[in-house]
Amino acid sequence: MISVFETTDLDKAYEMLSRTYARARITVTGGRPSMRIAQMDLGPLFLDHVTFAMSHRADLGPMGRTAIGRAIAGHIHCRIGRDVIEHNPGDLFVGNHPDRDLHTDSHNHDGEYARFPPGIFAQVADAAPGRVARPIHFTGYRPVSLRAASLWNKTYDHVRDYVAGLSPEAEPLLVGSAVQILASVTLSAFPNTALQDPTIEDRHDAHPATLRRAITFIEEYAHQDITPADMAAAARVTIRALQLAFRRHLGMTPTAYLRRVRLEQAHRQLLEADPATTTVSAVAMQWGFASHSSFTAHYRAAYGVLPSATLRRR
Repeated sequence: MISVFETTDLDKAYEMLSRTYARARITVTGGRPSMRIAQMDLGPLFLDHVTFAMSHRADLGPMGRTAIGRAIAGHIHCRIGRDVIEHNPGDLFVGNHPDRDLHTDSHNHDGEYARFPPGIFAQVADAAPGRVARPIHFTGYRPVSLRAASLWNKTYDHVRDYVAGLSPEAEPLLVGSAVQILASVTLSAFPNTALQDPTIEDRHDAHPATLRRAITFIEEYAHQDITPADMAAAARVTIRALQLAFRRHLGMTPTAYLRRVRLEQAHRQLLEADPATTTVSAVAMQWGFASHSSFTAHYRAAYGVLPSATLRRR
């Protein structure tokens, strides 16, 4: 679902920001008030394109979400606690901490943002062990490398172009997979408290029984929007141990195995479908493949023919 809000009324801008993000105070410091926000709803994730054609100061309370932003034009000066960060065109950055106030001074800022809800990163990675379970949070504002930033940008573009605008209720696998991928890439791109390397306990738990439990769960629930955290819970291990078990015994990741199972289901459906009423794209989307070209490549590698050829064989 996509919605667009545009106004030159400062009071309406204040109401929009407070309703959508957090309690806010806006002071125009240059130009006439002008704000446009195009918002794409992907269930737990929002993709926002924000354009301020003015200079202004904004003070926002805790947003409850983590925003990853990339600046397209203009300039923005941010203060979060004692941290002061400057963002210019081309910059990719962590835009806030979900539980802290944000103060900004911006001049004609145009940017795109992905806003993640609390807990979503725990669906794809484990937090560092501790006496008290704590959510994953980011410890820096800049990407860890240019390569990581490039991968994040490409992933964001893919999600925005192929998935945004689809209904999470109508295409749960497609939207769910896209959200998980962007969350995973975000953890790879920015410094954070997720523990990536397996512990001694994880290595011990990555045995064939763990793999069997996970495979049974995946094959039974592949038609639902399941996450690595769901698979790990079913296997009674951490996400790290789950990933290690799949790499050790199958040479692939859990999500790659899930994709293979869904590809098999799509293959079976194409074999049984009526080409007069079914399309390859519809079947691909139903099983969580956003890109027609990507689905075709995976399908041809697995079955040696194009999916359209399988559909016509009926």
